[in-house]
Amino acid sequence: MRRREDGSVAVLPHPDDPDPSPLLGNVAGALAHPTRVAAPAVRRGWLEGGPGPSDRRGAEEFVEVGWDEALDRLAAELARVRDRYGNEAVYGGSYGWASAGRFHHAQSQLHRFLAMFGGYTGSRNSYSLGTSLVLLPHLVGDAEEVLRSASTWQTIEDATELIVAFGGIPAKNVHVVPGGVTRHRTPSRLAALAASGVRVALVSPIRDDLPEELDATWYPIVPATDVTLMLGLAHTLLAEDLHDRRFLDRYCTGFETFEHYLLGRADGVVKDAAWAAALCGIPASAIAALARRMAASRTLVTVTWSLQRIQHGEQPVWAGLALAAMLGQIGLPGGGFGHGYGSMGDVGDDGPRLRLPRMPSVPNPVRTFIPVARIADMLLHPGESYRYDGTTRTYPDIRLVHWAGGNPFHHHQDLNRLRRAFARPDTIVVHEPYWTATARQADIVLPVTTTLEREDLGSGRRDSHLIAMHRAVEPLGRARDDYAILAALAVRLGFGDRFTEGRTAREWIEHLYASWRGDGRPSFARFWADGELELPPGPRRLTLFERFRADPEGAPLGTPSGRIEIASATVAGFGLADCPGHPAWLEPGEWLGAPAAARHPLHLIANQPATRLHSQLDVGETSQAGKVAGREPLTLHPDDASARGITAGALVRVFNDRGACLAGAVLSERLRPGVVQLATGAWYDPSGSLCVHGNPNVLTADVPTSQLSQGCTGQHALVEVEPYAGDPPPLTVLRPPSIRSL
Repeated sequence: MRRREDGSVAVLPHPDDPDPSPLLGNVAGALAHPTRVAAPAVRRGWLEGGPGPSDRRGAEEFVEVGWDEALDRLAAELARVRDRYGNEAVYGGSYGWASAGRFHHAQSQLHRFLAMFGGYTGSRNSYSLGTSLVLLPHLVGDAEEVLRSASTWQTIEDATELIVAFGGIPAKNVHVVPGGVTRHRTPSRLAALAASGVRVALVSPIRDDLPEELDATWYPIVPATDVTLMLGLAHTLLAEDLHDRRFLDRYCTGFETFEHYLLGRADGVVKDAAWAAALCGIPASAIAALARRMAASRTLVTVTWSLQRIQHGEQPVWAGLALAAMLGQIGLPGGGFGHGYGSMGDVGDDGPRLRLPRMPSVPNPVRTFIPVARIADMLLHPGESYRYDGTTRTYPDIRLVHWAGGNPFHHHQDLNRLRRAFARPDTIVVHEPYWTATARQADIVLPVTTTLEREDLGSGRRDSHLIAMHRAVEPLGRARDDYAILAALAVRLGFGDRFTEGRTAREWIEHLYASWRGDGRPSFARFWADGELELPPGPRRLTLFERFRADPEGAPLGTPSGRIEIASATVAGFGLADCPGHPAWLEPGEWLGAPAAARHPLHLIANQPATRLHSQLDVGETSQAGKVAGREPLTLHPDDASARGITAGALVRVFNDRGACLAGAVLSERLRPGVVQLATGAWYDPSGSLCVHGNPNVLTADVPTSQLSQGCTGQHALVEVEPYAGDPPPLTVLRPPSIRSL
């Protein structure tokens, strides 16, 4: 960061960063944007009428109050809810990417506070990976090992001959890692793959899901049918005796069940290449040829995280693992199975795997939790039961939602339904730097600092450095950091000394560094003056699959069989119609072969944006420069646009039975006809059931992947698109809501 002569701020990349993130362009202009929350604000109806359910959230003006009044009222409300309804009635939301710092991590701060308060209802898993985090332990014993200990890019460059990339390897995502990245190396690794001659089979309806320079054969698959292609490939391997029977016998269990399914002995349907071709749109001859190439090469089968964010999202992950097992290359350098290449910048990275400084956590006395993507169900249906990972659970009756970090009105589905759900609690409190849609739906909004307005320790997973994050600018308005807010609340609620342990934020940072420092690292004073500490690479560790392949008896997997479970007796025993005990094609409710496609004949893919991280800093320069007609861009194939009278740059209405949004049309032949793409993260700007800014989650269905994982299904939806006639409703998200002073 540096200051310009006019006093403005310029955000610069680290001097050693070979490929700086373009998202840095959002930071400087957003610092003092009109949408910053400048002072504590309370919704007028809550301020005058007290707590209670209200459909006026998001519609009423806010009243600015002083910090003491805001904190006094919030502390009293927390105590009221706890004393009358119990701690289970408090939902500690705090899900999201609120800070790069190790100390000022909003989720950690809020959950520590609420645990000391007596507990709270929390959430499990993530919108990104909610399905895989539940499924993979049943298949290989450990999800984190698969996700975080993948074969490195260097290993792939050296050993892999063919990557079969289901969902591609989207380069737009690799600049992002929780905690930040000092040296972005994945883009250069992808370029090195191209130079080394590694071939890629890109399985995606979008060609841009793989960097252009990679040697790729594009298989423009019908969206949501990846499992059918995987099964057709598996059947070809089986029918032509190209599968590795010795590997399956020694390292796997349940292949016989899967084999019977492929051959149609279970349901009378043979899952051969011709069957797959009729569903996935890839010719049978191409499927068979690809299977033979896979068997003749050192092949890495990869599945992006996006493929499990659909209905029955367990199946592409499970079928991809089974396909890789049939090739017999799991545990070999550059071969086998990968999950998440191109989904996050640290997947495939070979940086150090070190323990990093972190705030000490406090156990939550309340055992109640929900799968994170079921928040609307919880608020709308308290007391109802649901299935999750083989158990039956009950939704609690939430009276107070406390949110710090994240924006559910970005990452949740069916936002019109979520608005109805947010009308149910007595009180919603949000810590926010900006007037996001979530802040506008709250009763109490507390202004928090941004990363450049506070001190911290910065480092991401597998990062090369620990960064001394100096305060770059003074906090805007009356903003405070989450720690200061929660410490003041803790004092009012009687546990201030326990929460702070007598330390200021700076003293906590020094304490965390000292506790982590160990021998041979500089003092805090030296580290803080230097501004950074380069971390040692650390020893190379074998991956989970490498250890298992070398010694399956001595290093068994953490599954009931100790092996890779191609069929799982445990999952089968749950008796779930929407997730049987082996990989299977289960037709989703929304895809181009479904009856619903007759009315909404375009398949929308709501993927991650290239111009921001999720919805963060949508008001920033880079994000705003990507807008078309002031709205989020919608990409259509020229044939689909022509059939609807849509021209490039035109304002269009995207709609289905759940809602509608406006978007700016972009035409491209780099996606399959019948498919449209609208990235997530445009700040939700409702006018009735219409989002005038282009948030696709007014269109996506709020249904779970299955009763196994209850994961998010926000990646796909069926829609129709038409030119928008007349003057559009005005955008309101680029300015604050109506606010008056007390």
